[in-house]
Amino acid sequence: MAKTVTKSAGKSATQAKTKAAAKPAVKAAAKAAPKAGAKAAAKPAAQKSAPKAKSAKKPALKLSMLKPSVNNMTVRVFARAAGFDAAETDAWGHTRSPEYLARNPAHLTPMIEDKGLPRGVLWESCAIMQYLANKHGLEKFYPKAPAKRAMIDSAMFYLIGTLYPYVARATYPALGFPQYAGEVGHSDANPDKKSEAQKAAMAAIAEPLEVFHSFFRDGKPFIGGKNPSIADIRLAATLEFLAVIDYALPKWAQEYMAAIEKKLGKAYAEPAGDVRGYIAYVRSQAKAPA
Repeated sequence: MAKTVTKSAGKSATQAKTKAAAKPAVKAAAKAAPKAGAKAAAKPAAQKSAPKAKSAKKPALKLSMLKPSVNNMTVRVFARAAGFDAAETDAWGHTRSPEYLARNPAHLTPMIEDKGLPRGVLWESCAIMQYLANKHGLEKFYPKAPAKRAMIDSAMFYLIGTLYPYVARATYPALGFPQYAGEVGHSDANPDKKSEAQKAAMAAIAEPLEVFHSFFRDGKPFIGGKNPSIADIRLAATLEFLAVIDYALPKWAQEYMAAIEKKLGKAYAEPAGDVRGYIAYVRSQAKAPA
């Protein structure tokens, strides 16, 4: 009996000590628990309070265009490179429709629609790029500094006034595009005279090309400097058409076009693909047996 009592008493004493030791541990755990909970609660609260970054909405753009065209390629490239959400409408066969003529009596493409414009629409590729760059502050493509802007304008006006007419006279017969009224290509002159005029236009291209290289670029990657400007986009698109007559572009021009396509990526490659596809089709038709 004595042994039994001793063992029971020992057990009770041990249990008492264990309980006594457990109480401080429980209290310590209880004190620690709110702190841990507070930290856990603090994290979600901090996360909730952090504002979510809003994605910038792309400006909408309604564009009527023709895919196998230098002028249209120009604006299509610019719209993509500038980040517009462009809704493109293929106007092939519709530019002379009463609905189109009511908005655009010049029946030209590309054409954009914008409520901010006095007549609601605007055509001419260079004017479209200038307007959109001004409206949306796209200085990367069209600088505001008067001197820099003047050089971009000069390059574009020289292109459409001097280089492009030569390119049109040289390539339009091969492309199957209508010739300009009053020129040999549009006349009833015999084929030899027309061929002679076309060759003269081809020969004349070299001079303005060299002006772009030595004057407007002047050792820079692009007319716009480190980044392509709206004048660069217009020039590169123009040079695309020379492939239809196998024009031998100088090495700098080939490298220049490749550099623009690399810089602009899909923004350039996709519209250029439509022009190149049309040129490939035209060339295949010319080689096909009669």
